[in-house]
Amino acid sequence: MKPRFAPFVHTLAALVFCAALGCAHAPSPTPSPPVVVLEGARVFDGEAVSGPMTVVLEGERIRAVGPRGSLQVPAGARVVDYSGKTIIPGLIAAHSHVGNVSGVDTGRRFYTRENITRQLARYVEYGVTTVNSLGLNPPLFYSLRRELNAHAGGADLYGAGPGIGAPLGTPPARGMGLEDDQVARPETPEAARAAVQDMARQGADMVKLWVDSLGGSVPKLSPDIYRAAIDEAHRQGLRVFAHIHDLEDARALVDAGVDVLGHGVRNAPVDDAFVQAMKARGVWYIATINLDEANYVYAEHPSWMDEPFFRAAVDPALQRRFDDSTWQRETLAGPGAEKARKAVKLNLENLRTLHQAGVRIGFGTDSGAMPQRIPGFAEHRELELMTQAGLTPAQALRAATRDSAELLGLKDRGAVAPGLVADLVVLDADPTQDIRNTRRIHAVWRRGVQVTRLAEPLDGQTVRP
Repeated sequence: MKPRFAPFVHTLAALVFCAALGCAHAPSPTPSPPVVVLEGARVFDGEAVSGPMTVVLEGERIRAVGPRGSLQVPAGARVVDYSGKTIIPGLIAAHSHVGNVSGVDTGRRFYTRENITRQLARYVEYGVTTVNSLGLNPPLFYSLRRELNAHAGGADLYGAGPGIGAPLGTPPARGMGLEDDQVARPETPEAARAAVQDMARQGADMVKLWVDSLGGSVPKLSPDIYRAAIDEAHRQGLRVFAHIHDLEDARALVDAGVDVLGHGVRNAPVDDAFVQAMKARGVWYIATINLDEANYVYAEHPSWMDEPFFRAAVDPALQRRFDDSTWQRETLAGPGAEKARKAVKLNLENLRTLHQAGVRIGFGTDSGAMPQRIPGFAEHRELELMTQAGLTPAQALRAATRDSAELLGLKDRGAVAPGLVADLVVLDADPTQDIRNTRRIHAVWRRGVQVTRLAEPLDGQTVRP
């Protein structure tokens, strides 16, 4: 009878023999991940900019961060001199959409691997390294999320699957070219629970609810439906985001246990009771100010529309629309422009009130849902609008990085710190001094790989080599 460990001895002997002869089947050592040292830039730590610093990247992760000269540069490391630059974490868009737009059109037919891959690459070019597609996602979303997040070329994709809306309600399927599989529309609490269970089973990261009648023009998701969806989502370990417009709906959803309000309140000033309920329950608030501004601002043609940073983000067909004087005139003369201006004003005022009260603020724009909500550019414009609401540039940046990572439950990103994913944006100037300096992008690093290096920032200002 052979000893039971004999096969192990024979295997070990074979491996030694193969190693001695250089056998093709002998196991080879795993190569060490590349080490890159970013030297001399100032670094935003979530509160302020300090430095100059040394940031060491090892593979996809940040290995070390310290004052310049305090860290030993590993032998053989690639060293990149970023003296005079500023490094911030990659921006995290907690409310966006993918695969819904092409040029000036929207529709289910644009939800393709090719279109979404292009959109995620565009986000990265603009320093947005994580995108949360908040609803309107058909079944293809789940496989794309797994497939695309394994590569460093585009932004990481998270999302809410299809989301839940009222039958014949928001989002309006006919007006947006949607199909049934892009929005679940349960008619009973039991059907709502089943829809949430299906989303959880397939791999949704959260659940999206639309609770908005569009000014009374369509049916609104009823409280018994959304309460069942919220309860079931929490049973499944998922957070719930809610699309709202009106204060009364926001108040009811907070009472029902919603985790995130995915738009700002835009029909009335928020009151103290609502503010205190938000704080007591720890509900997050994403204002998406750019959503309404985009309905009129491009017809006004502000000077920044002539800057390369903006024009590079705009699809040629959409740019032709923006340049059309008839479209400009009709847009500004229509009732929608004035309504949108009032919504922006209220949104700014309510964000100011909630922020000053200490409500948790996240970052999002609804980019990608409609043609005029421009992926990449919208995020930088939103940062500027948030400062108009009273946030300091540092507070706006924190909302768009560390706080939005916490909102999404992502513990591996949102800061320039050891152990986190190396998603970094290198800027030519300090954004805490002027938030528009986020547009002066010199380079973007995605999971430790440099994916963008611009000879000059997109706004055309000069950068030292």
